[in-house]
Amino acid sequence: MTELIQSIEGTETGHLVALWLALTAAFLHALFGALQKGAVPPYAARTSIDTALVVISAPMALFVVPWPEGVQWALLAGAVGIHFIYKVLQAETYLRGAYTVVYPVVRGTGPLFTVLGAGLVFGETFTAMQWLGVGVLLAGLFGLSVYNVRHLAAGARATLMPALGWAVATGLMVAIYTTWDAYGIRATPDPFTFLFWFFLLTALDFPLIAMARGRFRPTPQLVRLGLTGAVIAWGSFGAVMMATRLDSVGEAAVLRETSAVFAALIGWVWLKEPTGPRRVALMGLIALGAVIVEAGG
Repeated sequence: MTELIQSIEGTETGHLVALWLALTAAFLHALFGALQKGAVPPYAARTSIDTALVVISAPMALFVVPWPEGVQWALLAGAVGIHFIYKVLQAETYLRGAYTVVYPVVRGTGPLFTVLGAGLVFGETFTAMQWLGVGVLLAGLFGLSVYNVRHLAAGARATLMPALGWAVATGLMVAIYTTWDAYGIRATPDPFTFLFWFFLLTALDFPLIAMARGRFRPTPQLVRLGLTGAVIAWGSFGAVMMATRLDSVGEAAVLRETSAVFAALIGWVWLKEPTGPRRVALMGLIALGAVIVEAGG
């Protein structure tokens, strides 16, 4: 598998595979959000998922894939710190703001910062048409957030501005971890070495903190959420990281944010949430923006 991945890096086949990996990551990310939406407090959910990620990843990292060497350890150590900050910011954002308002802001600012970061780190450039696509996608995402603000209760609006500030900070961390992880997986000869060790090491923090504080009590609900969420998180993060190795980091980041479209579709079909014409139009903008970015590359 590793030899196959190396053989298609930077090729048209690699571009096509990266496209489908990014879209798969978008769908899984939306499914992940639907599974934990309002089920349990954010920190408990994150701890249960991270615990399951450690259980799933440890055997493969320790006994199957080659161990990291040299600078790869430093890249993994950096990923641990970056993802810890991201997880804290994400949890604090969800504690302060309505999910339907802050989620589009996080996902909107993330790709914008990532495209800029990919230009600085990897020398990637977007065409004028691709920037138009980014603008259309962002208009759809931020439009969804504004639309959902109009349906907030008065109490929720009182904390709106601080929540939006946390959401933008979280979006910035999304860009930082996407760029860092892309650099890490590209610098590791066997991409599965980076992936399995990444999931093992970045998932240790919350379970260790919970263990030290003695506050985490796994219930059947948390165990189910943890195992299901871990598998989906592995697929979502793993797919987008592999996409950034095979092709453009910026394009993968933008395509991943079609997760908002998948989230709305899941909410409509599975959660039976109402979807009016305005939301459909805004979702159409997000999808159109992704198509323009892909067509303009």
